[in-house]
Amino acid sequence: MTGLQRFLTVISVLMLIIGCGASAASADSSHARIVRLSVVQGDVRFARDVKGDRLADSSAGWEAAALNLPIRQGYVLATDNGRAVVEFENGAMAFLSENTVLEFYDLSSEDGGFTTRLILRQGSAEFYVNPASGDYFSVTGGDFSVQADSRTTFRMNNFDDGSSVNVLHGRLTALTKGKSTPVQKNQALSMKAGDPESVAVETAPAGDDFDQWVSAKIQSFTTATASASQYANSYDYSSGFGDLYTYGTWFPIAGYGNCWRPYGVGLGWSPFEFGSWYYDAGFGWSFLGGQPWGWLPYHYGGWLFRPGVGWVWSPSGSFGGGGIGRWRPVTGVWMRSAGGAVGIVPSHPLDAKGKTPLNLAVGLFAVTPRGVSSTLPLESSDRWKVQKNPARDIMQNQLAAAAAPARVARTMTASATAGARVTTGDGNSAIVYDRTERRFVNAENPQSAKQGIAGVRVAPEESRSGSATSQLPAVSERVSGHEGQRDVVVPSARSAAPARAAVPPPSVPRSVSTQRVFNESGGGGGGSRGGSNSASGSSRGTSASSSAAAASGSSSRASSSSSGSSSGGGRPH
Repeated sequence: MTGLQRFLTVISVLMLIIGCGASAASADSSHARIVRLSVVQGDVRFARDVKGDRLADSSAGWEAAALNLPIRQGYVLATDNGRAVVEFENGAMAFLSENTVLEFYDLSSEDGGFTTRLILRQGSAEFYVNPASGDYFSVTGGDFSVQADSRTTFRMNNFDDGSSVNVLHGRLTALTKGKSTPVQKNQALSMKAGDPESVAVETAPAGDDFDQWVSAKIQSFTTATASASQYANSYDYSSGFGDLYTYGTWFPIAGYGNCWRPYGVGLGWSPFEFGSWYYDAGFGWSFLGGQPWGWLPYHYGGWLFRPGVGWVWSPSGSFGGGGIGRWRPVTGVWMRSAGGAVGIVPSHPLDAKGKTPLNLAVGLFAVTPRGVSSTLPLESSDRWKVQKNPARDIMQNQLAAAAAPARVARTMTASATAGARVTTGDGNSAIVYDRTERRFVNAENPQSAKQGIAGVRVAPEESRSGSATSQLPAVSERVSGHEGQRDVVVPSARSAAPARAAVPPPSVPRSVSTQRVFNESGGGGGGSRGGSNSASGSSRGTSASSSAAAASGSSSRASSSSSGSSSGGGRPH
């Protein structure tokens, strides 16, 4: 072989390697993600595959949301007299207050980084963000967007006449009409609807009942997740581990490491004893665990049966290898007998895809339209075969249809305190939040109203007694279901407000995309996300600076449109 031939051979090999690397990078781009509805308190509903403002579409279909509902790109979550919490893979959380609508505009994964772009259509929501290098998190509400590139807790309010954001911890960048404004801890930025020149940064208002509720949730989540991290080696996935620590116990099993079992179950307990079925065109039939811990054990890892102990869950991922593996609609293997019976077998961590499940001899459970019932006898006369998909003639979606959430008319006060709020009713009353009494009161007589803390109007004493004016119950009373116990007349707050289109969410900054490429080439994608406890923030890197993030408005990177394209759901790393 001549020198020229050797040179051409080397070039060909290098081109092949580069091509394979490019294919791998391309294959790792735009993965659909699936996140978790971890708290449902009161009236919570959702809609799927939304285009535009779902509140403006009277024909849109809504369903009642259930605990541990899988949420993918294109979903919209709404609360009425309720609250909700959504957990993301990397420890980020979204908290929805009453009468709030949040759209999951973009949930995608690229080169080991998570892109999260949300739209707050109405109401108030709080966000806890703890991004690693290559992650991107933004929220759009009203006429501006915010993006956080380090550990941050902030609250966004989107009302009819404007929107605001309050930074409780950390810092973020607000983007308005191509301009970027840094907002630090204890600061609030507000903007009147349609008036980009009205942007103002001031001292954040005092916290209310919702802020305190969120703070308690964040503290309990981070504490439980940090405690659970000693049992599971999951460097970049934290959603649900805190619940396992709270509602069960870990113990070592030879060959499988630490395994988990819930408190209060007997030896005859079945993994699928309490839950329901849910169908989504993007990922098929999914099992909704009805317990607070019912997320991880039903979508990651596998199950082991030990005599004298019963069923235990192992974080080791079957079909995925390493870590907790890929998200699956259910950690079970579908079976059908020659006689037509349908069953499901808990997945074993060492199961081979398409092969007879290793747990078949110890756990074959009957599948019914209502869930999973008792154990089926494994008789020799029956020939059970693995099914690729569940039986459509047996399954039944168990989430009920729901009415569309009402568009609630609310406005911000004209006071100097950003984030202060007034709820307008039927046009004959105005409701203000009284921070002294920690409740909403009617300020129908502006001449007798007086200024309260931080410029918030406080109604006079005589109007608080209920003798002359109507009152709204405190938020805490409405959430706990005590509203009906008060003999008051609540003014209508559901007069139809005009639809208010939000600005398009910002594109992912080039600096974040560059960081992702660096992560992928420097250490194998997700490996750069270091740290076993993503919620603690002790080992998680930060991405681009606020000044670099401001360039997102000019970035030409298109958003991922991978919603529902992956039959296996989202990939956690």
